[in-house]
Parts: sequence; structure tokens; C-alpha cells
Amino acid sequence: MELVDVEFALVGAGALLAGVLPRLLERRPLSMPIAFLGLGMLVFALPIGLPAPDPLRYPQIATHLTEIGVIVALMGAGLKIDRPLSWKRWSSTWRLLAIAMPLCIAAVALLGWWWAGLVPAAALLLGAALAPTDPVLASDVQVGEPTDAEDSEDEVRFALTSEAGLNDGLAFPFVYAAIAIASVGLAPSGWITEWFAVDVLYKLAAGVGGGLLIGWLLGKLFFRAPSELRLARHAEGFLALAATFLAYGLVEVIGGYGFLAVFVAARAIRAAERTHEFHAVLHDFAEQTERLLTVLLLLLFGGAVITGLLAPLTWQAATVGLALVFVIRPLVGWLSLRGAPGRPAEHWVISSFGIRGVGSFYYLAYATTKADFAQADLIWATVGLVVVVSVVVHGMAATPVMQLLDRAGERTSDPSEQGRRDAPALDGVRG
Repeated sequence: MELVDVEFALVGAGALLAGVLPRLLERRPLSMPIAFLGLGMLVFALPIGLPAPDPLRYPQIATHLTEIGVIVALMGAGLKIDRPLSWKRWSSTWRLLAIAMPLCIAAVALLGWWWAGLVPAAALLLGAALAPTDPVLASDVQVGEPTDAEDSEDEVRFALTSEAGLNDGLAFPFVYAAIAIASVGLAPSGWITEWFAVDVLYKLAAGVGGGLLIGWLLGKLFFRAPSELRLARHAEGFLALAATFLAYGLVEVIGGYGFLAVFVAARAIRAAERTHEFHAVLHDFAEQTERLLTVLLLLLFGGAVITGLLAPLTWQAATVGLALVFVIRPLVGWLSLRGAPGRPAEHWVISSFGIRGVGSFYYLAYATTKADFAQADLIWATVGLVVVVSVVVHGMAATPVMQLLDRAGERTSDPSEQGRRDAPALDGVRG
């Protein structure tokens, strides 16, 4: 028996299960990520000779696999949000990005240094890597496929989807700060000027501007080109991948944040012809691709867990990780949403479902290829524990919590409709 044949069989079985499990698990307190995480642990525990998928040993492979998974998920997230961009309508998103995310980073970094004994660079990297709400593993608490109704989305799913779409790019400056500290030292005089000018101002501007331009041009090509070139007429879903890689690659070439560019480009494509059915075609292809990549990543993550990823974990570091999931994110998320659209129950759900996952792995893998971080194995073990806990706890809680909010009628869509019960508007939203 050749090992490669076993691998082909596993990939085929995983792809088949990716099509079957969502139907079997629908409206049950169990998620697809839980199932594939467990399957990965089971498969790699078998004596069949599979190599250990160790991200510390193969950081470049870990970086690129997670990179692809995140950018495809970001394209899908950007395409499926129906609500047009505005300061008022997206106020929950801005609060989560501008208040909750930096506070989470600061709290985790402080605890990582003071309590878990990490050096400053490693502590900041831990906080930055655990900052993003993951667009890959959070599908159970995100909006559904694109619709024609601008106000069909409840505040819970909209806030979590839009936050996941943007904070994967906006957390990057903190990762670069950790890389700078690891490379040149803690003294700000050695790195802060270049970091602020390049990693904050330029890279963010290039990500947003590049994403807008590429999305605008693709929107023209899809919906406004002469009839023989108007790609929306042909309903070819693989163009979602073309848009994803084009936006990401071009913006990365000019030194911008590609994650941010992909989400912004998706929003620009959606804005080009907001109600066109081609958006659903693009979204469905992106979602199917994302599901296959998620299966692969979760199988490998399960294998990493069972083959020793968590072995370096200390109880102090574990406490920091658990504090993020159960205390820090819920508390700072709730505080940041004070005065935002929605009712208190919705604010607590949004705050509690800051799911951590593939994006955290990408940041960590990327940073460790750019600088030598002391205690890298402990950082990986802590992030791995947080993702396992997040996958299990959030995966089991998502369906019953959303069903409870549905039955209670406690879900708000547009801010102008806060006083109205909006359950009928939720018929097109996935439960």
C-alpha cells in the first residue's frame, strides 16, 4: 500500500463528507468543523504512516495553505453581505474593529507577558494572532447567500460576518509590530517610525485603495462590458477565484494588505450591480471551494493536535487562552457595542461568538517565517488550544443560540428598524 494512495482516499472521503455533513448536522448542536477536527485526530492516530502535520516544522506550507483558505473565505464574506456600506448601518462593525479588537490584543499580550511568561514580542504576536474573528470557521453564525433585500440581515449575523471580513486585514499591523520587536528589540526608536508609516498607513491605504480599484474594474467587466465580454451573462462561478487571487496578488505585489483588498474588492463587485443573480453564482462557488479547503485544514489541524502540537502548553498559557474565549472577548465586545444597533441579547451573542481559527494560524505561521520568536512552540500550543476550544464550544452553541434568538424574536436588522419584530425578514437567512 502506497502512502499517496491513502492520502488520495482521505481527500476523496473528506470531500464527500463535506457535501453530506452540512445536511446531516443542520439545526443540530454540532458543526462541521467539530466533525472534521475529530476525524483528523482519528486518522492521524491510526498506524498508517501519515507524516505529522507540524506547522513548526513546515511553516511555509502552513502559511500558504491557511493563506488560501482565508482569502477564499473573505471573498465569499464580501459577496454575501446585502447591507450597503455606511457609517450608521455598519456601526456595530466599526465598534468591534476600533474598540474590541485592539483591547483584545492588548489584554492577551499583557496576560501573555505577565502571567504566561512570554517575552514581549511573543506576547504581542499571541495577542495579534488571536485577534481576528475567523471568516473560515464562523459560517454557522454568518449571513446566508446574497439576496435582493438590503435589510434582510439580522444584526448578529451581519456584525460577525462584516467583522470577520475586515479584521483579518486590520490585525496585520500588530503582527508586524511583533515582528519588528523580535527583529530589532523592544525600544520604539528602532522600529516605530517605519512601522507606522509603512505597516500602518501605506499598507492599509494600498489594501483599501487597491481592493476598491480592482473590484470596480471587475464590476465593469462583469456587468457593464459589451455583451460578448460581459462575464455575468455566462454564470461561471470560478470567476470568484479569479477575483480573489487577482485582488490579493496585485495588492500584495505593491506591498499592501491583500486580505483587506480581497474583502473590499468583493464589496465593490457587489456594489457594481447589487441585485444581480451573478453574485449568488460567485458566492456559491467561493463557498464550495472554502468548504473543501476547510476540510483539508481541519484534518491537518486535528493531526497536528494528536501528534503533539499542544505538548509545550503550560497551565499559565492555557489560562490566557481560555480567558480570551470566555472572558476577554465577551466582555470587551459587549462594552464596544454599548449604544450600537440591536438589543442586549444580540450584543452578548455577537460578543461571545468571536470564533478563532484559520486566520490565527496564518498570522502565526507568517510571523515565524519572518523573524525568530522565542517560545514559538508555546505560542503555537496556546493558539491551538484556543482554536480547539472555539471550534467545540462555539460549534455546539451556535445552532441552539441562534434558534433561541429566532424564537424569541430578539433579532434586529437595520438600525432604523430596531423597534420592529423582524422574524419574517429572516426567512432567507441560514439558521
